[in-house]
Amino acid sequence: MENVLKIFEERGFVEQVTDRSLIARMVEEPITCYIGFDPTAKSFHVGSVLPIMALVHMQRAGHRPIAVIGGGTALVGDPSGKTEMRPIITREQIRENAACLKQQLARFIDFSGGKALMVDNADWLTRLNYIDFLRDIGCHFSVNRMLSAESYRARLETGLSFIEFNYMLLQAYDFWHLFKTYNCRLQMGGNDQWGNILAGADLTRRMEGEIIHGLTFPLLTTSSGIKMGKTHKGAVWLDPELTSPYDYYQYWINQDDSDVGRFLSLFTLLSMDEIRRLRRLEGSDIRKAKEVLAYEATRLCHGKEAADQAQKASRALFGADASAPSESVPTFRIDRVRLESGVPSYILFEETGLCKTRGEARRLIGQGGGYVNGQKIAAFDHLITGEYLEDHCLLLRAGKKRYMKVVPEG
Repeated sequence: MENVLKIFEERGFVEQVTDRSLIARMVEEPITCYIGFDPTAKSFHVGSVLPIMALVHMQRAGHRPIAVIGGGTALVGDPSGKTEMRPIITREQIRENAACLKQQLARFIDFSGGKALMVDNADWLTRLNYIDFLRDIGCHFSVNRMLSAESYRARLETGLSFIEFNYMLLQAYDFWHLFKTYNCRLQMGGNDQWGNILAGADLTRRMEGEIIHGLTFPLLTTSSGIKMGKTHKGAVWLDPELTSPYDYYQYWINQDDSDVGRFLSLFTLLSMDEIRRLRRLEGSDIRKAKEVLAYEATRLCHGKEAADQAQKASRALFGADASAPSESVPTFRIDRVRLESGVPSYILFEETGLCKTRGEARRLIGQGGGYVNGQKIAAFDHLITGEYLEDHCLLLRAGKKRYMKVVPEG
């Protein structure tokens, strides 16, 4: 079997490891590993795709991944990477979110026949007796050492609540519990989880006399310094109801040229030989590499049919071709009578979501960046009416690459 640590290193997944040589030897045989996902929303966003892809690679290399839905830890809230306490959400919200996340994970990972497991840490954490937990688990933790962890140290100036202070103990307990129950010997996560992962390995060593390991991924930003998954519209979600497959495709195809090679390695399953070939493309040919990135990332998340449709729509629209826009293009429905009467273009751009505010829409159109059916809009208050309908719709464009199909109804 191919050594998965070498795969991770070649593709750029590794930031820190507890012991590289021991892990390299350990993964020469099938092992069980895990990553935790706190269900703080009903959908993953693009920032979660990196750890999900790590589980995909583990499974493809012959190992058994465990996806831990943090129904228990979400009741506390992870302070890692946050400047203030996370909002406390209800148990009912957590259950609803967890159910949605499980469906999304199943798109990437094969859970059939015990090839992978999906568990909820609420099943064991919510049953703990507090006094017993303090006596049996808390005695193994040094407060001084906990405060030296980056996730806690960064919060001391702004304030760290007692409930958040317990998070490290709970995550460490998770690792120990998974080791005891499933012989799980590797935990992975973002680099902000390094202290929590070490705590779990140390707890298991103290309680069981066993050495288990951790691996962290780099915290990704684009070349412009923007956190992965952020756009002018907000977060890029994996739920197609929140971010359409077309918009998901557009997110990837619009990445900066300098990020494409790195993202091909992290977010697709293409061979490294093929990725190296694509990385050598220059000039206008880089668009081909971007298209491959967008297609492969969309196919993994939404399936081949959705990726085909998104690619077709993108190719049709690129270059301001407004003819016969695909069903994959985001659609805004408007009252037919209202459209016939005419809607000022800046208002329509704001209502469709192409611009966040009407002020932004005025500036965009005033600077020549607003189009209807491929024609530049002359003035921000120019009326868009039913006369613009072609094949029962019209097509708005903001800048070079953002489109919205407007369809009258009623």
